[in-house]
Amino acid sequence: MSLAGRDDTIAAIATAVAAGAGSVAIVRVSGPQAEAIGRQLFQPAGQQSWESHRVLYGHVNDPANGDVVDEVLLLLMRAPRSFTRETVVEFHGHGGLVAVQRLLELVLAAGARRALPGEFSQRAFLNGRLDLTRAEAISELVSARSRRAAELAIAGLDGGLQQRIDALRHQLLDQLCELEARVDFEEDLPSLDGAAVCNAFQEVQQALDQLVRDGQQAQLLRDGLRVAIIGRPNVGKSSLLNALSGQERAIVTDLPGTTRDLLDYDLVLQGVPITLVDTAGIRSTADRVEQLGIERSRAALASADAVVLLYDLSSGWSPDDSELRNEVPDGTPLLLVGNKSDLGGTAAETAGLAISARSGLGLAELSSALLKLCGLSGEGQGLLLALNQRQCDLAATASAALGRSQQAARDGCLPWDFWTIDLREAIRALGEITGAEITEAVLDRVFSRFCIGK
Repeated sequence: MSLAGRDDTIAAIATAVAAGAGSVAIVRVSGPQAEAIGRQLFQPAGQQSWESHRVLYGHVNDPANGDVVDEVLLLLMRAPRSFTRETVVEFHGHGGLVAVQRLLELVLAAGARRALPGEFSQRAFLNGRLDLTRAEAISELVSARSRRAAELAIAGLDGGLQQRIDALRHQLLDQLCELEARVDFEEDLPSLDGAAVCNAFQEVQQALDQLVRDGQQAQLLRDGLRVAIIGRPNVGKSSLLNALSGQERAIVTDLPGTTRDLLDYDLVLQGVPITLVDTAGIRSTADRVEQLGIERSRAALASADAVVLLYDLSSGWSPDDSELRNEVPDGTPLLLVGNKSDLGGTAAETAGLAISARSGLGLAELSSALLKLCGLSGEGQGLLLALNQRQCDLAATASAALGRSQQAARDGCLPWDFWTIDLREAIRALGEITGAEITEAVLDRVFSRFCIGK
């Protein structure tokens, strides 16, 4: 996304488009020619004034033949009072596929360029409408898979994250000024308190480390977990999936080997998005179709964030269950769950949980134990602000740089200006989080992940 095209007028469909889905569709136009394109295509009904931030009613006509394309509302927002701080025109027409696509084609033919992913938000950033953390929060709000993830995105959109990072960066800038003053005017200033400087570095480093830990926890709220349910045939894997999802998604019978393929289901447990993978029972079989399902089950194990190993409490833990446990890759969180507690038996022998997928007994405890096993519980209620992965990487870079600065100070054999090398690196990394220090390549990487029209 080159900055050379910043003076272009851009356009895109700003709403989800699908046949029969959504009664309203919006085509957004931003740039110096936006109002002219609106006036060219839009015919207001009766006498209506083209005033900024006023909704007009009328029709869009094809300039080539005068045909009516759609009945629309037009919203004009003249610069700088718009999201991009450019003049913006929005056509609010009927949803679906045909009408909105035809409207966009007319806008492009009138002189606009098709917007790239995230280009509206990028212009808002470049024009000072919002900082980089707010821009990324918009994308995270659109893609949020749970209410808690949306709340964290709103916190970033409100500027809390920018304020926190800016405050830490200013603390480091103050220390940099102190150090540079000693380099240039050491004879005219009192001796520098090296211990105080190190304490200031350590305070910022600890704050950054906490932000990184919170960000890693919040990433689960954003991305969710992929959890594979494994077990011998007929231990109740499909029944557990149906119980957790609240729907009869999987076929449940008393016949072993009923599940022949992977079945995914998305749900939210205690605020965390979860993709449950119901796998085929892993066992020795001559059935080629069932063998294929078992191979896919093993592949699902390799890619899962966590594994629930379900076994039959009524028949007890078996050598086959132990073999299944050995199939779980090293390092993958594993939760042992005994099913059919309503038929007798306990989970004490395996230190696991006892549930009944049929009656629902123990399902709440299973959800809590699974999230705790993956390092997240209680819906992340303690999280107020959360860095995304890009921001976490930069915060970790800044923390490591501060650690090196402190080491240089402790060694005591280097002059003050050597302390500033890593300090400047930390300041630069924090500036890249908010966009105070940014490059075109970073902008491309950030905004290319946005949806088109945002």
